Amino acid sequence: MRGTGSYLPSRRVESDGIARALGLPPDWIESRTGIRSRSVAAPGQAASDLAAAAARRALERAGLAPGDLGLIVLGTSTPDELGPSTACRVQALLGAGRAAAFDVSAACTGFVYGLQAAVGWLSTQRGAAPYALVVGVEVYSRFLDPADRATSALFGDGAAAAVIGPAPGPYGIGPITLGSDGTHAGDVLIPAGGSRAPAAPETLAGLGHTIRMDARAVRGFITEIFPRLVAEACEEAGVKPADLALVVPHQPNPRLVASLAAEAGLEPEQLAIAGRDAGNIGAASLPHALDAAVRARGLKGGDLVLLAGFGAGVTWGRTLITWPPT
Repeated sequence: MRGTGSYLPSRRVESDGIARALGLPPDWIESRTGIRSRSVAAPGQAASDLAAAAARRALERAGLAPGDLGLIVLGTSTPDELGPSTACRVQALLGAGRAAAFDVSAACTGFVYGLQAAVGWLSTQRGAAPYALVVGVEVYSRFLDPADRATSALFGDGAAAAVIGPAPGPYGIGPITLGSDGTHAGDVLIPAGGSRAPAAPETLAGLGHTIRMDARAVRGFITEIFPRLVAEACEEAGVKPADLALVVPHQPNPRLVASLAAEAGLEPEQLAIAGRDAGNIGAASLPHALDAAVRARGLKGGDLVLLAGFGAGVTWGRTLITWPPT
């Protein structure tokens, strides 16, 4: 990874205000999730706008220009429109005319899936523009039912990006493991607006264009998958949890993730948690936490960094990075 960057919209919404609007005690959300506040996009601000802002910061930290990019992969569940890809919108906003661009739809695991696509592409390239941009972005605020505490308490808006390119051995992104279980596709979804339930007066009246989540099923999935991803990554690499310099999970519920990390044998200082003031920002959640950790802590050459994503679909993915020298 050559550079990371994040962008959170400037408008902030505090958890205590949402709790009061839901008729709950002011501390109800934060005490259960650890989320204090989240960002909300301004009217007219689309996913591509947030993504481009994060991408510019990642490029700046990588010391590269948009013209150095050969590929843009963008993960999102809240695109600008159903087509074309939001990645193409970002390419135009950046002026990255040499870059191929496409979206991946893997919900909150979108960044890890995007990494796999980018790493595969890089392995085939020879010559010019050997850099790829992987972006995660969500504008969930446009798809929330304010009266649904299962979703309005958790989700926020934001974007994060990473520039990846060649790295000398033994540094770089290790093998990427992906998985999915489509029998749980109904656990988290936006039911209307696609070919199964096209937009119609009935879907609008029934709030079919807002996120619906089976909170109990999702919690059960997270409780099982996150510790498993940590254990499998360590076993495959022949290391112990204590050998990991940083573990960067998806951030659906910071309090739950921190508890599960302890069960997996991780110390608090090994864990990257950035969801307290961002909420669940889906495909942007993991790269935002990575970017925040890189800027706040710094990483040294040889540090082992585990990325562990999981989300709707259900989907999951992980990779172990040997951080390059700066």
